[in-house]
This record gives sequence, C-alpha cells and structure tokens, in this order.
Amino acid sequence: MSAVRTFLDRIYFASGVVAALFLIAILALIVIQMVARWTGEVFPGAPDYAGYCMAAASFFAFAYALNHGAHIRVSILLNAVGKKSRRWLEAWCFTIATALAWHFAYYAIKATYWSWKFNDISQGQDASPLWIPQLSMVIGSVIFAIALTDHLVHVFVTGDHRIQADVVDESHGE
Repeated sequence: MSAVRTFLDRIYFASGVVAALFLIAILALIVIQMVARWTGEVFPGAPDYAGYCMAAASFFAFAYALNHGAHIRVSILLNAVGKKSRRWLEAWCFTIATALAWHFAYYAIKATYWSWKFNDISQGQDASPLWIPQLSMVIGSVIFAIALTDHLVHVFVTGDHRIQADVVDESHGE
C-alpha cells in the first residue's frame, strides 16, 4: 500500500511542478510580447497562449494545492463538533467534492474529444486546435478527482483526511 501512496504523492507533486512551469511560461510569453512590441515586431496569439497557460497552471495546481491545505475550507463547523461528527462531515464533504470532480472530469474529457473530432480551432490570431489546450484541463481535473477520491477513501478508512494544515489553521488566530 505504501507503493501506491508514494506513487500518488509523486503524481500530485509532479502536477504542482507542471503548474509552476506553466506560470513560468506565462512570464516568458509576457516578456517576449513586450520585447516584440519594443522592437516593432508582432507576436500573434501571445495573449491566447498566455490564457491557455493560465488555465493549464490552474488545473494542474488543484491536486497539489488540495494536499497542501491551500484550498478554501470552512473548518469552523468541523472544529466545533466532536470527533465522530467531524468524521461524518468530512466524509460527506469529500463525497460531494469527489462526485463533482469526477462529473467535471467526465465532461472535460467529452468536450475535449468533440473539439478534437470536429477539429475545432480557436478564434484568435493563433487559430490553434482547441483540444491541445483543453488537454491540460482534462489531465488536471482527472488528477484532482483522483486526489479527492484518495482523501475520501482515507477519511473512510482512518477517519481523517491527509490534507496538510495550512498556516492559517496552525496559527489559531494569533
């Protein structure tokens, strides 16, 4: 079982690294576009590519952010109830989140498939096939759904999630 845990943790970490690389790509695109403007050149489609990179960075960051407590969680109620009630509330929350994540992943896959099937292209200057940037949405949403499923199973088995406490939870309002 520890091999599965190690594998999943590596996937979540790799997803966070890919998100960071897409953020660096956004920076590079902005700098290239600025240099192109200063030199009188044109970089067609740069804003579109930056948008694709922003979407990719967001979707790839979901699972990594979840595991590091960076998602917004309203824990006032969870901290106010007993251990048994907390376990059931956590299970309920992770069940809803997992169902929604898999539902989104299904439709992301379906939309990407149809974009590929119809050879749908962007309406910007780049005229890129849309299935290429949509693929990052598919991969990121599937990894996020896996992460939520992982936490849901962990709640059912151990009674607690695996989300690392963030700085706000650790500070206790101090």
